[in-house]
Amino acid sequence: MEIQRLHYPLPPDFQGEVCVLAMGYFDGVHVGHRRVIQKAIDIAKSLGVKSAVMTFDPHPREVLGQSGYTQYLTPIDEKLEQMKKMGVDIAYVVYFDISFAAIYPEDFIDEFLVQLCPKHVVVGFDYTFGHRGKGTAITLKEHANGRYGVEVIAPVNRFGEKISSTLIREYLYSGKIVEATQFLGRPYRVRGTVVHGEKRGRTIGFPTANIQLSAPYIVPRNGVYGVRVELEDKTYYGVMNVGIKPTFENERKEKSLEVHLFDFAGDIYGKAIEVEFWFFIREEQKFSSVDALVVQIHEDVETVKKQFAKYSIV
Repeated sequence: MEIQRLHYPLPPDFQGEVCVLAMGYFDGVHVGHRRVIQKAIDIAKSLGVKSAVMTFDPHPREVLGQSGYTQYLTPIDEKLEQMKKMGVDIAYVVYFDISFAAIYPEDFIDEFLVQLCPKHVVVGFDYTFGHRGKGTAITLKEHANGRYGVEVIAPVNRFGEKISSTLIREYLYSGKIVEATQFLGRPYRVRGTVVHGEKRGRTIGFPTANIQLSAPYIVPRNGVYGVRVELEDKTYYGVMNVGIKPTFENERKEKSLEVHLFDFAGDIYGKAIEVEFWFFIREEQKFSSVDALVVQIHEDVETVKKQFAKYSIV
């Protein structure tokens, strides 16, 4: 997949390639987003041109000062990887800032969109663009003037709810991992590096890998999870704690992500690690003693193994 990073205004010599273009922020590249992108891919194939996606970096809501948007379901590299897996030919990553946000919808179409040479544009039913978000799919159609076609994708629903990045965020913040997975179409994943922690786990028989995230991912609610881990091209399963470890003194209340891998031993400090959240098993809690904590961890491990056994994994 070819990746082009663009700024507004486009340089005078910019020359886009004829394409079918899907537009949106696409945080999460969830089931609804995939419907939009796949439609662009399908139309492109039927027309014999390339498929393309226009997305933005950073998140428009972050730039506009809306709270809760400094963390992502899919930071930009993760998002582009998902699009590549789908078979997108070109990804246009547009730098989003205040000046870009101020462009009037008609100017965005005339001065930016048409320069990318789309034969067809595909958007979700609720896509907005331009100054104060006044541009909609209707604007795209009314201002096309024969230069491109427009396809609008209807909302995708699951269990009576419209699939959206906002709802997936809420699920993760609530520990509703199974629901988030169903809306994403895959387990929620974070990436990072194994770093040195306080090394308490090894003293109680449960060594853990302390993870420093590689990007501003959304971190699910504090608690204990069953996880699938990719480490040095191998797959492991384990139990992860997200939180502040209240049983131990932690005056700064710094949130950590620590995973205990089943059937694993070795030095992995400094190694890249990927963690998929499969299910939530309990809230984080403070125990009366370390011994009580150890008993609970044994129970957590057994609970997670039984859950994974349902998938014929562990």
